[in-house]
Amino acid sequence: MSQTNKQPRGPVPVPLWNDYFDWPPPGGLRHIIFHADSNGFESAIKRVGRTVLIDPEKFWQIVDDQAAK
Repeated sequence: MSQTNKQPRGPVPVPLWNDYFDWPPPGGLRHIIFHADSNGFESAIKRVGRTVLIDPEKFWQIVDDQAAK
């Protein structure tokens, strides 16, 4: 997928996602997070208190797996 020159180290907080990746846009990412229990992304999303983190490696693996279906 579309990625900038920066490489994240570890999970990325949602507000910083688009500093590293062009897709999905903020609203799309929030939609994925809100429906994570039904769309297969729950393993890529970690919640620590009120902070939501996305594991980029797992996220892109799920995207690739779903695209292959």
